[in-house]
Amino acid sequence: MKEREGPGSGAIRAFAGRVRANIEKVFLGKGGAIDLLICALLARGHVLLEDVPGTGKTILARALAGSLGLSFARIQCTPDLLPADILGVSVWQEGGFVYRPGPVLNQFILVDEINRATPRSQSALLEAMAEGQISVEGKRIPLPEPFFMAATENPVEFEGTFPLPEAQKDRFLLSMDLGYPDAAAEGAMLEGQRRISHPVTDLEPVAEAAEILPLQELVTQIHVEEAVKAYLLALVQATRHESQLRVGISPRGSLALYRAGQALAAIRGRGYVTPEDIKELAPPVFRQRMLLSSEALVRGITADRIIASILDRTPIPEYTA
Repeated sequence: MKEREGPGSGAIRAFAGRVRANIEKVFLGKGGAIDLLICALLARGHVLLEDVPGTGKTILARALAGSLGLSFARIQCTPDLLPADILGVSVWQEGGFVYRPGPVLNQFILVDEINRATPRSQSALLEAMAEGQISVEGKRIPLPEPFFMAATENPVEFEGTFPLPEAQKDRFLLSMDLGYPDAAAEGAMLEGQRRISHPVTDLEPVAEAAEILPLQELVTQIHVEEAVKAYLLALVQATRHESQLRVGISPRGSLALYRAGQALAAIRGRGYVTPEDIKELAPPVFRQRMLLSSEALVRGITADRIIASILDRTPIPEYTA
């Protein structure tokens, strides 16, 4: 395939390079995870970071927030967190009620340990993720643009937690597990933190809110060849006919993979999506959307194992661009 840049892909690649380099000052050895986070931002999606404690989920989200000139708020989820703590509340002041906005009325929100919030509080975020607005006391309040949410979740600890409903998981563009760093990256991390405060507090913004919206619009112009689109749909259809799944990928999942593919291609400086982009993104886009059958759960089969099987048996098409 002939390499060529599409409209604006050079600007998107430059933006992603600046942000990635800034984050890598404090989050080492995980360039792929950083790219996925930037990919979700440019595709107007949200990210669920799932992994065991201590792998850097919160630091990664904070580093992205510190690299962008966006208003930022962190919501620490606990069982006693109320919807009003997220959405805001009206208080009596000078002869009338005055609405005091909650932390969700920021451009970038970090929802830490989302599965520790009760279903009632989790649902307060659903409208924000799905429609870019919230409803408070019968009034609809639009969220600022761009609006991006990163949520962290510990998938191995269940005491005092409330599993996310499938409808809410489907609202995340993709989910990521970071894994452990290699020895070299971990050694550099130890040296970099020989101080009282965390290095993430030193990060300065390298991008402004005003440049993100035009880049998000440019992402939608990245070309997707018919053969690539057919490959994407073949993967989706395979999940719907997979005997080890109770529910396959929904049309929202198809759209998420399509948009994520466009964003990833642009980040890499291309004006077109390749089947390899789709194959790379299928696991993080599909993972949280799959409902395994009872038999698969009993046998210890994971969503990632099923995705890998589908990818192996679905041929990559020949294509031109």
